[in-house]
Amino acid sequence: MADRAAAGVPLFEGAEWDFEKIQRSYDAIERVAIDDLKLDVYPNQIEIISYQQMLDAYSSIGMPLMYRHWSFGKRFVHEEQLYRKGAHGLAYEIVINSDPCISYCLEDNTMALQVLVIAHAAFGHNHFFKNNHLFRQWSDAQGILDYLDYARSFIAQCEEHHGEREVEQLLDAAHALMPSSVFRHRRPPHTSLADERARQRERRIEEERAVHYLWDAFDHPEPSAKADEEARKRKREMGLPEENLLYFVERHSPVLKHWQREVLRIVRNIAQYFYPQRQTKVMNEGCACFVHYHITNALHGAGLLTDGAMLEILHNHTNVVTQPGFDAPNAVGINPYALGFAMMQDIKRICTEPTEEDREWFPDIAGSREWREVLKDAWANYRDESFVQQFLSPHIMRRYRMFTLADDEGDPFYTVGAIHDERGYHELRDTLARSLDVSEFDPDIQIVDVDLLGDRCLKLHHAERNGVSLDARSREATLSHLQKIWGYEVAFDD
Repeated sequence: MADRAAAGVPLFEGAEWDFEKIQRSYDAIERVAIDDLKLDVYPNQIEIISYQQMLDAYSSIGMPLMYRHWSFGKRFVHEEQLYRKGAHGLAYEIVINSDPCISYCLEDNTMALQVLVIAHAAFGHNHFFKNNHLFRQWSDAQGILDYLDYARSFIAQCEEHHGEREVEQLLDAAHALMPSSVFRHRRPPHTSLADERARQRERRIEEERAVHYLWDAFDHPEPSAKADEEARKRKREMGLPEENLLYFVERHSPVLKHWQREVLRIVRNIAQYFYPQRQTKVMNEGCACFVHYHITNALHGAGLLTDGAMLEILHNHTNVVTQPGFDAPNAVGINPYALGFAMMQDIKRICTEPTEEDREWFPDIAGSREWREVLKDAWANYRDESFVQQFLSPHIMRRYRMFTLADDEGDPFYTVGAIHDERGYHELRDTLARSLDVSEFDPDIQIVDVDLLGDRCLKLHHAERNGVSLDARSREATLSHLQKIWGYEVAFDD
């Protein structure tokens, strides 16, 4: 890189890419990422794929290995039709939180775009995946690929032995319950996904023995006092209330066979793997945008990117980080790419060129000039809502002209609650942070009781937030899925 820069020789010219140019560019990108930004990344595996393969990755929730299900094929057809009609384009890349970190780059990209997406995914997202505390605690990058391979093989064997229709119905139920089948408020016992396959048989035998013991006990009536004590003991052992629906059903359903329990475990493990990504959309995309912007500007400044390549990169970068106005036809709320990138650029500004306002709001970092360390600390230790609470500045609120709207039930009009001024800054920050907290919007449904001594009814409780109740149609459809895998009646306690 230094030799080419000293000689004034760009890494490439023109739009066409080949693997030699990609390797040369990758080496230059890596040098800036490691030597300048001091990023810490997994080993990279970069694959160039066709648009059909990219559509296939879309349909299987972005994973390189996945079991079969009709919903994936349905989504593939839908995305392909939209793409062929020109209704929307494809992502330039998809990146997998794995070790090695896999980045899929579209073969239709120009060479300039390949540089952009490699810097964005293979170093920006990669660093965030490896270092953010949520991913470190809740996902297993080293084991996920082996586990997906095992899951695909296991479910294929189930289809062969028990029939595609029976497996499909079980997956339908599991997918319907997926959003309510993650551990949100407590960490599950730490189990490496790489160890799941080895432990499956031992766990299956032990859990089946425990379940059969539990239900066989009802064939032998006990004196009332003793039966009550046994019931209380069983409830304590079940750990009620339980927020992870599939986890509870997998362990305690009286009707499931061992292979069905394992399928439920596979689905909930995959749901848990993706849960950190939902909590860090702004930070993850902001980190990747900041990294690719810094790296490509450094390469251009060193003479390794031509002006034409840099203009193309900036054009695509601008498209990604544009925030439409609230009244624009394509407005769908805050663009996470735009907000994350703007806040991270702002942190750099606060560290290097602070105003008096910055010194008042951010006394610990204003003027420190240690923006790399501040950003890496934020990428490692925050999630979206806490990041906004800590680092959203009045400068950004004014730049985006933020305001809050109150939509009270019974009030025929919206009310502007706060605007980007001295009185509104704190309320704006709090409101935006709450809007990025997934627990504020995901329904809080827990299993609270099981009538073991009676009709074995599984009782659920939904804790309403802000007076928002469950959609009646979706509620009944989801209950029917839960009832199928529980084997007995399922009802809410309200």
